[in-house]
Amino acid sequence: MNKYVKIGILVLIVVLTAVVYWRYFFVFSEGVKAGNLNYFEKKGFVFKTWEGRLVQEGFQSPTAGALQSNEFRFSSKSDEVANALERASGKFVELRYKEYLQPLPWRGASKYVVIEVLDVAGGKSPSQELPFD
Repeated sequence: MNKYVKIGILVLIVVLTAVVYWRYFFVFSEGVKAGNLNYFEKKGFVFKTWEGRLVQEGFQSPTAGALQSNEFRFSSKSDEVANALERASGKFVELRYKEYLQPLPWRGASKYVVIEVLDVAGGKSPSQELPFD
């Protein structure tokens, strides 16, 4: 009986480890988002993390007939990214991010974590800078 209890505990530990990895450390998606940086700030009670919001062009509608601004809320744990975004408020930025299934307190409040700043342009998007003929 003792042998089966040890095997059961070992299987339980392996399953719990796999579930924790899947929920908190598995990278679900990676990509690039671009838009105007609305704000970027360091906040938190115990874990001080960088949080920001990117407002993208266009609208998204969660329900038919309703319009809502297309926002991308993100976190950043890199000081290099934080230094690049601190003075970019209101500017058009391109950000490379990773999406996790669940946030961790020391990683940020969002499941989206920005890992790199690709570009910082002026206060309007590149499509607005092109003259129309």
